[in-house]
Amino acid sequence: MAKYIFVTGGVTSSLGKGIIAASLAKLLQARGFKVTIQKFDPYINVDPGTLNPYEHGECYVTEDGAETDLDLGHYERFLNIFTSQANNVTTGRIYQTVINKEREGAYLGKTVQVVPHITDEIKRRMQLLGQSDEYDIIITEIGGTVGDIESLPFVEAVRQLQWELPEEDSVIVHLTLIPYLKAAKELKTKPTQHSVKMLSQEGVHPDIIVCRTEKPLTPELRRKIAQFCNVKQEAVIEAADAPTIYEVPILMMREGLDKTVLKKMRITDYKEPELGKWKEFLDKLKYPNGKVTIGLIGKYLELQDAYKSILESFIHAGAMNECQVQVVNVHSEFITADNVSEKLSGLDGLLVAPGFGHRGVEGKIEAVKYARENNLPFFGICLGMQMAAIEFARNVLGLPEAHSTEMNPQTKEPVIDLMEEQKKITAKGGTMRLGAYPCELLPGSLAASIYNQTKISERHRHRWEFNNAYLDAFEKAGMIASGKNPGTGLVEIIELKDHPFFIGVQYHPELKSTVENPQPIFVHFVKAAKTFADKKQEAKKTTLQKEMI
Repeated sequence: MAKYIFVTGGVTSSLGKGIIAASLAKLLQARGFKVTIQKFDPYINVDPGTLNPYEHGECYVTEDGAETDLDLGHYERFLNIFTSQANNVTTGRIYQTVINKEREGAYLGKTVQVVPHITDEIKRRMQLLGQSDEYDIIITEIGGTVGDIESLPFVEAVRQLQWELPEEDSVIVHLTLIPYLKAAKELKTKPTQHSVKMLSQEGVHPDIIVCRTEKPLTPELRRKIAQFCNVKQEAVIEAADAPTIYEVPILMMREGLDKTVLKKMRITDYKEPELGKWKEFLDKLKYPNGKVTIGLIGKYLELQDAYKSILESFIHAGAMNECQVQVVNVHSEFITADNVSEKLSGLDGLLVAPGFGHRGVEGKIEAVKYARENNLPFFGICLGMQMAAIEFARNVLGLPEAHSTEMNPQTKEPVIDLMEEQKKITAKGGTMRLGAYPCELLPGSLAASIYNQTKISERHRHRWEFNNAYLDAFEKAGMIASGKNPGTGLVEIIELKDHPFFIGVQYHPELKSTVENPQPIFVHFVKAAKTFADKKQEAKKTTLQKEMI
């Protein structure tokens, strides 16, 4: 039987429950245990697929096509394993399941209530991944903050499971905040005490308290927290602010979080953690040999979590190239033909990000044109690829009305059109082309050299596609389809022949980049940007030498 770790949060949101859960999982995995993580979110949406990125950050997509919380991206990046539909459950999905059962007659004669019916379904989902021999330990992150009304059924389900399972088979880890008051020049434990008290009032008592803090915890403070929160002093863990999230597993190992958890679970047979690759990655990340500046052209830039996987992929690719990647946000809504050169001239590479809707698309098209005409390394993802196709059609093929039917349903030149199977769909939730699909690469193409193979699989999330009626014209003019779906002929990758690095992909490669396996396109894109930056530097030196002569 699998053992269960439940991670709750108190005082405030955004403390980093997902990072703590992923770090603990990484340490346990490094000690030889089979571990996975699941996220239970208290909102009533069935999944985050219909949420605006400003509401909830990016929507992460799993191999099996589940639209999930962005924390699942952290889980995969840290553990280097795939998650699935079962790893992310919302209140909406729980209630939907219970109500469907009620309509089917599963509860005939019974009054359907939060307790026991909703909590029973939550418990069933919590234990779903542990019903096989696939995992030794299941870590469950409870979204929201203790005290939230919407989180109560999840906390109650944890309370019941804690009572039902053998004592050594469940551990509660509570993440809280120790604020630093600058005026008083001291850390305050009272918010943590209140948070633990509130959790205890709901019937759940934490075994371990992880304290997020910007200042080191003194032994006196640890003792105070332990005494007033009724845990052992060794179970008070300091989670200091770190320069990068990838240092957190190392910090947690130094604090003994994993050993404390194993002790609570009465597990004594384990090995020393194997973190050689992780530490090698951190060394490259901390001590780069160069620097490149990449422009991220998007329209949700006010919230960094909207492009979380892209930003993390750049970190992985930068370390692989022993190069620091500085990402410069450029809002596409404010790019015009008149200012595009001013906004983009200092860049070493350009990534046009995914998105939906008409806002900011003309700015993206101008950015693509600038990259194409100035031999600036270019990478377009999903909508970014589609904007590259539209720009090429307008400015190279001479089709000024070229557009996507997403933005202009009446366009005379639908270079990007709604997928055939999407035309009859009216429901928005979970109905896009989602999850992993195969792609065959053209031998000798840039894409084939990047992947070093001709058959790949990548994850998708889109409704619109490249219109193959225009493919011949594109390829005759120099933009080739170097990747296609073998079953449908859907164009997955486009690239320019006579350009140092110009590639657009319909899928989302950022979703599969991990610390141990950086995504190949990001790695080669950063490498191309580094070459571009070196050439710029060399040209400056040559010009300076000529001026001196």
